[in-house]
Amino acid sequence: MSETATQTSYLTQEAYDRLTAELKQLSGPGRVEIAKRIEAAREEGDLKENGGYHAAKEEQGKMEARIRQLTQILDTASVGDAPPDDGVVEPGMVVTVKMFGEEETFLLGSREIAGDSDLDVYSEQSPLGGAINGKKAGDTATYGAPNGKDITVEIVSAKPYSG
Repeated sequence: MSETATQTSYLTQEAYDRLTAELKQLSGPGRVEIAKRIEAAREEGDLKENGGYHAAKEEQGKMEARIRQLTQILDTASVGDAPPDDGVVEPGMVVTVKMFGEEETFLLGSREIAGDSDLDVYSEQSPLGGAINGKKAGDTATYGAPNGKDITVEIVSAKPYSG
């Protein structure tokens, strides 16, 4: 086994439960269903020109990748209730910052917390997320952009994500 660093991500209990249910469905009934579709397509004959077979195999690959992703997320998740509404930036908070003279609002944490929301999400391990984590409204933080320039942001507000 390789010595890769695993990053813990914060998940709300609701997000953890939703992902656990998705994993259970994919790894149980989902696998059975795709295996049946592959077998049915295989019985149609020549596999080289069998579009149904190749589509089912591709879907199986995507499903197995999602199963691996969910397993990794759930195995390394820090699960808890929504953070307190104390204005401190931390994973699970919807944060508004002022950057380049404009306000931007996003969720700090895992994309999986947001579910189907169209809210932008920044990881707490990202340069911006790491710089603002632990700050309060009115504080400023600076982080290094990929182009090497320093970017300063002002925290306007931080509220717990409510889904």
